Amino acid sequence: MRFGIVILPDQRWAQSARRWRQAEEYGFDHAWTYDHLGWRSLVDGPWFDAVPTLTAAATVTSRITLGTLVASPNFRHPVSFARQLTALDDISDGRFVLGVGAGAGGESFDNRVLGQPELTGRERGDRFAEFVELLDQLLTTDHVTRPGRYYSAVDARNLPGCVQRPRIPFVIAANGKRSIALAARFGEGWVTAGVRGDGLTAWWQSVAETARHLDEALATAGRAADQVRRYLSVDASGTFALTSQDYFDDAVGRAAQLGFTDVITHWPRPEGPYAGDESVLEAVAARFVPRP
Repeated sequence: MRFGIVILPDQRWAQSARRWRQAEEYGFDHAWTYDHLGWRSLVDGPWFDAVPTLTAAATVTSRITLGTLVASPNFRHPVSFARQLTALDDISDGRFVLGVGAGAGGESFDNRVLGQPELTGRERGDRFAEFVELLDQLLTTDHVTRPGRYYSAVDARNLPGCVQRPRIPFVIAANGKRSIALAARFGEGWVTAGVRGDGLTAWWQSVAETARHLDEALATAGRAADQVRRYLSVDASGTFALTSQDYFDDAVGRAAQLGFTDVITHWPRPEGPYAGDESVLEAVAARFVPRP
C-alpha cells in the first residue's frame, strides 16, 4: 500500500510550503492539490491555482510524487494545459502525475464563475473523453492537428516532450462505467471517491462495485489488472479518515481488501472541510508510512 496526502491550496505560499516539505519528510509517496477556481464552502476564502502551487512544491521537495486531484475540462484547454504539464514534469524532474476527471456539473463554482452553459451528463462525458484523448495525443506527438466538438488543435507543438516517457502518467477519476472505460484505456492509475449514499456501509459497497467495474473495463481493453494503480480517496465517505488513528487503520484495511494499491487522505485543517488535529496525521505517518 502507498499513501498520499492532499494539501488544499488555501494558504499563501509562505505558510503552505511547510506542509509540502513535511509531507515528504513524513515519507508520503504522493502529495496532491485540488484544481478548481474555487471550492465549495471555501470559495470566499483564500484559494490559489494548482499549477504554480505544484511548481513551487516541486522546488521545495526532491522525492515525493506531485499531482492534481483532479484537473478537469471545466476551465482547462488541452493545448495550453499540455504546455503547463510538460513544464511541471520538467521542473519536478519526472515526479508529476496528472489526476484528471470530468469536472463537477450543475451549480459548481467553476461553472458559474465562467458563465458556462450547463451540460447534460452525456455532454460532460463526451467533453471529458475528448479532453483526455487530445491531451494524450498532445503529450506524445509533435505537430498535432485535431478538430473537435469541444476542443481543437491546429499544428500544436510539444517539444521537448515529457521527462517521463511516453508521457506523464494519467490517474483518471471515474465512478461511472463510461469514465471507468476511459480510465482502462488511457490511465496508468484510476482514482475513485465512491458514491455517497446512506451511511458508511453503502459507501464501501459503492467502492467495491466501482472496483469490479474497473476489472471488467480492463479485461475489455485487453489490459492486465496490475497495469493500473488503484487510488481511493478515503475521506470521501463523509467521515474524515484522520478523525482517529483507529479509523484510518480500518479504512486502509478495507481498501487493501478491495485491491486498492494507494489511499489518499487530506491534511487536517483548523476548521471546516477536513477539520482535524495534525497530531493524528503525525501518528499515522509514523506508523504507516516508512521513512526514506
